[in-house]
Amino acid sequence: MSDKEKLAELFLEIAQWLELRGDNPFKIRAYETAARTFEQLDEDPAALSRDGRLEDIPGIGRAIAAKTREFFETGHIAYHDDLKAEIPAVLFEMVKIPGLGAKKARVLYEKLDVQSIGELEYACRENRLLELPGFGAKTQAKILAGIESLRRFQGRFLISEALPLAETIAGRLARLPGVTAATVAGSLRRRKETVGDIDIVVGANPASPVMETVATLPEAQALIARGPTKTSVTLQNGLNLDVRLVTPVEYPSALHHFTGSKEHHIKLRGLARDQGFKISEYGVERPDGSIMRVEGEAALYRLLDLDYIEPELREGGDEIAAARERRLPVLVREEQLQGAFHIHTTRSDGRDSLAQLVAAARQRGWSYLGISDHSRTAFYAGGLKADAVAEQLREIDAFNAAQPDFRVFAGIESDILPDGSLDYDEATLAGFDFVIGSVHSSFGMTEAAMTGRIVAAMRNPYLTMLGHPTGRLLLARDGYAVDLNEVIRVAAATG
Repeated sequence: MSDKEKLAELFLEIAQWLELRGDNPFKIRAYETAARTFEQLDEDPAALSRDGRLEDIPGIGRAIAAKTREFFETGHIAYHDDLKAEIPAVLFEMVKIPGLGAKKARVLYEKLDVQSIGELEYACRENRLLELPGFGAKTQAKILAGIESLRRFQGRFLISEALPLAETIAGRLARLPGVTAATVAGSLRRRKETVGDIDIVVGANPASPVMETVATLPEAQALIARGPTKTSVTLQNGLNLDVRLVTPVEYPSALHHFTGSKEHHIKLRGLARDQGFKISEYGVERPDGSIMRVEGEAALYRLLDLDYIEPELREGGDEIAAARERRLPVLVREEQLQGAFHIHTTRSDGRDSLAQLVAAARQRGWSYLGISDHSRTAFYAGGLKADAVAEQLREIDAFNAAQPDFRVFAGIESDILPDGSLDYDEATLAGFDFVIGSVHSSFGMTEAAMTGRIVAAMRNPYLTMLGHPTGRLLLARDGYAVDLNEVIRVAAATG
């Protein structure tokens, strides 16, 4: 970056930060003008500073000239440094969101106590911005779109965004001529909550048009590399996609290899080495150096006298020992689910009505649904007051009477207040089929205080479940400090 570009950036940041601070508009404009002046300057600013000619340039006054000389003498501008230290870091992040200016960012920080981009997104999805002066549905939607644009290139993506896209592409590749199998691998196959890229392994004959298809995917934004056995592209949402082409014989070993994790493979290869084998993406090498082709991943584990280890468990913990001792856990599969309980309707901040949610549940083959809208303390999310609770209970009773083949349980997501109490009286709580208790405020408590708060709520006889027990928002907010071992111990003790 040239001196002109660096000075333009510094003065533009000063202008932006002064606006965040609510400073004098004329002062802000002076720094904006200085930034534009340096950006368009034909002469060398260092020479102008050295010759004392800075103030001869229109748009550069005495104060700007002094700070420019300070930059060349010290390598920084103290005023810039002081402003940066004074202003909350989250405001710097918010003004990076396309369409969100400094004034509105300051309002969001002051009125909603937004502490991260993730919290701002959460507030938008709860429609909390609609109550603020100068904000409306269009502004809120624009901010959400800006956050999505900003996030696109952060490098991590939620599984909920990456997996459907990966499975769509893998399905398309699987239908190509000459392809015997195409499977999503990597951290997505292991069902990690967030991922950095998409890996797909394809078993096919070399004449199959797999690599050409990947290079010209409609979802692709740019081609990174293309070869006979691997093609990489950047997708339009910012994710990188790597597709590896192997022969049908190599496919099982390659799928296992590219599923990972690295830690799992290190332990598995150590065990194989102890038995005289060598495992790689090409197969299993015998002691005599010949390659043994495996029929599938299960056969690979059987060869080492292990039960099959599901991809979700391959993280390098004690899964190999558990597989040897025949004590691997049985994972719950989606088709086994019969319903869900933490469900919000349009009565609070949900997007769908009770009837729409039940219809969606029926399509999944479920037999019940637990409705648990926000409670009254969560006013920002349309939390239910006493009269709204009574109205919803009547609606659910009427529905259950009309459709006896499907059960709707009447619940609530009650706020766990800082003292550990729930935000309804006992008579109201007793009217629900179930109560979820969740922490939605005062995240900054010490670990001991937060643990005590949650444990106190768990000892409430009306509490059925603990909602999002760490307060974490993936890619948005770290969890609060809490002793989960103690929480689990109390959960077991209280039943």
